[in-house]
Amino acid sequence: MSGDLPGEELVRAVRAAGISDERLLQAVRTTPRADFVPADQVPSAYRDAPLPIGHGQVTTQPSLSAIMIDGLGLRGSEHVLEVGTGLGFQTALLARLAADVVSIEMWPDISRQAQRNLDRQGIHHVELRVGDGSAGVPDRAPYDAVVVSAAFPDVPAPLVEQLRIGGRLVQPIGPGGREEVVPFRRSASGLERWRTLTLACFVPLHGQYGFPP
Repeated sequence: MSGDLPGEELVRAVRAAGISDERLLQAVRTTPRADFVPADQVPSAYRDAPLPIGHGQVTTQPSLSAIMIDGLGLRGSEHVLEVGTGLGFQTALLARLAADVVSIEMWPDISRQAQRNLDRQGIHHVELRVGDGSAGVPDRAPYDAVVVSAAFPDVPAPLVEQLRIGGRLVQPIGPGGREEVVPFRRSASGLERWRTLTLACFVPLHGQYGFPP
């Protein structure tokens, strides 16, 4: 639509995916995705599609990120763990909706670029780590919410243990390639699975508690 800001194209895609949370829509609107993709992908930044970022990895499709974030039910006071930083677009959305974010990425060069991207946007209440995302970040636990941007048939035990009782976790459940994106709530007895949010294709979760590296 003529005169729209670039982000409005993504906002329309997120609305079409069923998201009505105005805080989340505003975060999508005001976070320039073009600043979170490789230079050769900038012309495609405002398409609602995954984009390659190196090492066989891709960004999460923006509407899918929004569905996963919406499943966390963030209200603004949460301490969030993100598994799979990528180049930081989803991290930036989380940071606009929660109190702070710890995000872990397995590839050091991707994490360094994400840090530069976030710094350019003035987003500083985010701590980036490099390491095995399947093991979480135990020294910053417990978390009020956890979002996992890679697929595994089960939720890794460390991520369950690091989630506060009453907290929410969203993860693609499956082998990598076609998954159910599922929200969970942690109770005193373990994880309670809710309905499936959507079907999607994700890269596999590698690590000690995921698929072999």
